[in-house]
Amino acid sequence: MGRLTTHVLDAAHGCPGSAIRVALYRIEGERLEKIAEALTNDDGRCDAPLLQGEEYRCGVYQLQFSAGDYFRAKGVKLGEQAFLDEVVLRFGIDASQDHYHVPLLISPYSYSTYRGS
Repeated sequence: MGRLTTHVLDAAHGCPGSAIRVALYRIEGERLEKIAEALTNDDGRCDAPLLQGEEYRCGVYQLQFSAGDYFRAKGVKLGEQAFLDEVVLRFGIDASQDHYHVPLLISPYSYSTYRGS
């Protein structure tokens, strides 16, 4: 059975991104429905898949990571308006039996993602 997982790595400090709020939305037309929310653990991962079981189906999804809160908590000076306060990744799932892993590498001024395994 398929599932959706994520992993956050802090590229600026060379460590896992721990205690980052991650929200998952399902997108249907113009509507965003929040279907999961979690905090990353000390390894930068969520303790359980964000999506699995009957809720896991093909469609368009959005992950939202609270990067600004994370960097502020680490003492990084971001200014009044952080360049990357919320990192939003929109992606599609087209195989409901597959494991989709979406890692995020972040710094205060850049991010990178890919479909992992």
